[in-house]
Amino acid sequence: MKRITGTIGKSLAHGLAAILLGSAFLASALVPALISSASANSDDAVVQKTPGGVSYVSGGVGTDSIDRLNSLARDFNLKLVFALTSGSYVSDVRVAIADAKGKMILDTTSDGPWLLTRLPAGNYQVVATLSGNTVKRQVAVGAGKLRTVDFRWVTE
Repeated sequence: MKRITGTIGKSLAHGLAAILLGSAFLASALVPALISSASANSDDAVVQKTPGGVSYVSGGVGTDSIDRLNSLARDFNLKLVFALTSGSYVSDVRVAIADAKGKMILDTTSDGPWLLTRLPAGNYQVVATLSGNTVKRQVAVGAGKLRTVDFRWVTE
């Protein structure tokens, strides 16, 4: 019986090449879909409006969200920052903002340690509550410049 020496090696090489090409094609099809899915699930900070027309956005969990909020900050005039006295940022803070007459302007829960809002120029009472602990601030807001107000809690 005569042995055919190059045939098995060539068949194996062709099969391996086909597997590699198929894997490369599959990866090129899946990677953009995975990236798109990861982006859709990230903290993308969507600007919302209250029924009264007040715009706001919250977030700040992760560098992508912080970058996004920083890029949006020029469109707002009040930035609220929520953290523990240790410096650790917190989220899920209940925020209520009332105007000088006591009318509720915004009532929401922050998705992250930052909340940006655009309010008409004036004086407001901001009440922030974390795990039952409430901090109140009187805040004067102008029309153009971003005002930053920090809220700190000793413990959660």
